[in-house]
Amino acid sequence: MVIETPNAFEQHATANGTAEQDLQAQMVDVLNQMEQGILVWSPDGICTLHNERIFQVLELGPQDLRVGMGREAFLTHSVNQGVISAERKDEVQRLFQSGQPFHFDRNMASGKVISSFARPLKDGGYVVTFTDITQFRQDAADLAAAKQVAEAAEQRAKDMLAKEQSWRAEVRALADLDEWLQCCKSLDELFVVVEKFMSKALPLTQGELYIYSNSRDVLDGACCWGGAHLHEHIAPDSCWALRRGRGYRYDASGFTFECGHVADHPLVRTVDDALCIPIVAHGDTVGLLHVTYPPQTDKDTAKAGYELALQCGEHISLAIANVKLRDELHDQSTRDPLTRLYNRRYFLEAMRAEQSMASRKNTPFSLLSFDADKFKAFNDNHGHDAGDMVLRAISDKMQEVFHTGAICCRFGGEEFSVLLPGASSAVATDAAEALRAAIEDTTVQYSGGKLPGVTISIGVASFPDHGALPQDLLNAADRALYAAKAAGRNCVRLAGQETGSDPTP
Repeated sequence: MVIETPNAFEQHATANGTAEQDLQAQMVDVLNQMEQGILVWSPDGICTLHNERIFQVLELGPQDLRVGMGREAFLTHSVNQGVISAERKDEVQRLFQSGQPFHFDRNMASGKVISSFARPLKDGGYVVTFTDITQFRQDAADLAAAKQVAEAAEQRAKDMLAKEQSWRAEVRALADLDEWLQCCKSLDELFVVVEKFMSKALPLTQGELYIYSNSRDVLDGACCWGGAHLHEHIAPDSCWALRRGRGYRYDASGFTFECGHVADHPLVRTVDDALCIPIVAHGDTVGLLHVTYPPQTDKDTAKAGYELALQCGEHISLAIANVKLRDELHDQSTRDPLTRLYNRRYFLEAMRAEQSMASRKNTPFSLLSFDADKFKAFNDNHGHDAGDMVLRAISDKMQEVFHTGAICCRFGGEEFSVLLPGASSAVATDAAEALRAAIEDTTVQYSGGKLPGVTISIGVASFPDHGALPQDLLNAADRALYAAKAAGRNCVRLAGQETGSDPTP
C-alpha cells in the first residue's frame, strides 16, 4: 500500500492559505467590533467585504447585502427602500467612477440619518463607511435652536437697551427744554427756543407753532422749523385736533382726514403723515403744534415722533402759560388799568435806568410832563365816566404820536408823563408840540354825542441841562408845566423858561 504525502510546495501553499484566512477572519472580527458599517467594493463594483454592523446601521436583512453582490443591485435596493432617490443613485455611480472621495447622507425610514463616506483604494476599489449621525444632527439642531433663542434674547435685550437709551435721551432733552423755557422772559424768546429744540428733537420734519390771538377767533403763527410754511392765521375749526380736543395723527394710508389748515393752502406740499397737538395748559387750549413728516417715512418713526411731540406739547403748554401769567402779573403791576399806559412806579424805575445809562454814555434824554386842562371842572360838569373816556382818548393819542422807545405813563389822576430816551430838548419840544396839537384835534364820543374839546399843557425837561437826577428832572418838568398853565394853557414850555405864577389846574 502506497501512502501519498503532500510535497513541500503543497504544504507551504496550504499553510499560506490558512494564514490568509486567519488574517481575514481576524480583520472581519475587528471590523465587526466597530460602531460604523463598513463595505468594500472591488474596482468592478462587487462587494468583497462588509462587517456585521452594516446591517443594523442601514436597517438591512441578510438577503439585502452579501459578499459577491453587485453595487448596482445594492443601490437599487436603497432606492426601493426610499433611502435615496433614483437621481441620487445615478449620481453616486458616477462618483464611484471618478476615483475621488465623496460623501452623501441617507435618510432612513426610521428617521435616522446615516452619513456615507466613500474613499478610493489603490486598486481602484472603494471602501465605504456608514455612520449613524442622527444624535449628532439632533444635537446640532438643538444647538442651532438654542443659539437662535439666545440671539433673539440678545437682540431683545439690545432693543430694550436702545429703547431705554432713547427714552433717557428724550428725558434729558425734555429736561433741557424745560430749563430753557423757564429762563424765557417773553413769548418771543420762548418761540426761538421751541423752534430750535423741535428741529433737533424731530429731525427731517417740518412744523409750526400757533398761538390763540387775544380775541380767540384765530390762531396766530408763532414759529416754524424745517422750512415749513407758517400761516399768518389759521381758523380753530380748520384743525381736527382742536375740534376733537386731543392729539391727532393724519395717516394718508389709514382712515383719517387732512386738516383744513394743510389741505386748503396752495403752498403746502402733499402730506402723508402729520401730527396736530393741542397746546393745553391748566385746562385751557392756548395753541397748536403741527408736525409733518417727509413722504415714505417709516410708520414706527412717525408713531415714536407722535409720542415725543405729545410730550413736547405738554412742556411747551406749561411754559407758554407761565410766560403769559408772568406777563399778566407784570402787566398788572406796571400798567394803569384804565389807560393801559405804564404806571408811576414803572416810570420812575425806567427814569433811573435811563439816567444811569445816559451818565455812562454821555447822552441826553428828555421828559414830558402834562395834564388835561381844567379837568376837575370837566368831571364836575360831565361826570367821571366821561372823564375816563377823555383819559383813554389822551392815552390813545400818546401811543399814536410816540413809537418805539418812548415810555408813556399815567402819573396819576389826569397827569401824564413821557420819557424820551436819547432825545435832546429841541427834539422833545417838537414831540410835545405834536402831541398837544393831536389832542387838541381829538373828538371824544360819549353817550351818542360829542364831548367838549380837551387840551393839554406840557412841560419839557432834559438831561443833563435841567437836572442830573430823576427827581430834579421831574421837578423841572413840573415847573415848566405850571409855566405852560400860567401862559394860558394848551401850550408847551421848556424848563428854564418859566414865568408867572401857578394857575388853577
